[in-house]
Amino acid sequence: MQALHTAATGMAAQELNVQVISNNIANLRTTGFKKQTAAFQDLIYEHVRRVGAQSSDQGTILPVGVDIGGGVKTVGTPRSMTQGTLSQTGNDLDLAISGEGFFKILMPDGTYQYTRDGTFQMDNQGRVVTAQGNPVQPTITIPNNASGISVSEQGQVSVTLPGSTTSSIIGQIGVTRFINKAGLQPVGNNQFIETPSSGAPQDGTANSEGYGKLTQGSLEQANIDVVSEMSDLIAAQRAYEMNAKVISAADQMMQSTTALFR
Repeated sequence: MQALHTAATGMAAQELNVQVISNNIANLRTTGFKKQTAAFQDLIYEHVRRVGAQSSDQGTILPVGVDIGGGVKTVGTPRSMTQGTLSQTGNDLDLAISGEGFFKILMPDGTYQYTRDGTFQMDNQGRVVTAQGNPVQPTITIPNNASGISVSEQGQVSVTLPGSTTSSIIGQIGVTRFINKAGLQPVGNNQFIETPSSGAPQDGTANSEGYGKLTQGSLEQANIDVVSEMSDLIAAQRAYEMNAKVISAADQMMQSTTALFR
């Protein structure tokens, strides 16, 4: 029975749906995390009677056809890049982007990755780095005798040096945007890499046209609505159960049909 295969594709689709939802919920407290959703499409149809076909020698046209679907398939798990809420931390090197853009990170192999996670620290050289020790671009080095670290909305980093009563600008943290930010590929550690779908990175200045502003002492939270995720989880579970019921019903019908021919 075709119903067995069709229902099996539905169960597989809902299993993937639950995996996506569970990953969203697991990253509820992950800084800068962007939630995903599972997208599905129906499979190819068997056209038993094609709609619009001629049904008689007099030219009668079928108003409806007989199309038997083959089930469902997964076409993607698109990521929502909407803004998450900002949470104040009070740490001087915690930064959040309000609006468009990503922080640009230099990796050990010389390539770049991009993140919305502004949980930065200083390494043993005074550089501003990520939790994995990779420097933020452009590289900012804070003198070991500096105090009063300040980051403006435009990304200018200022410190107060010994013997001075005014702050000095020591560098600027850049912001990078993409034409299609949903086309970025996640690689873990809250970071993404560019792809042909995302388009080339466009480096710019924070709080300028097309780029978000920086907020010091804050972090962007995950853009996840717990109530919505739990509702989607229940719906996925029910859909899985209904497909399982279809398989059970189809199996019983096959058994009954087989018994008739014995």
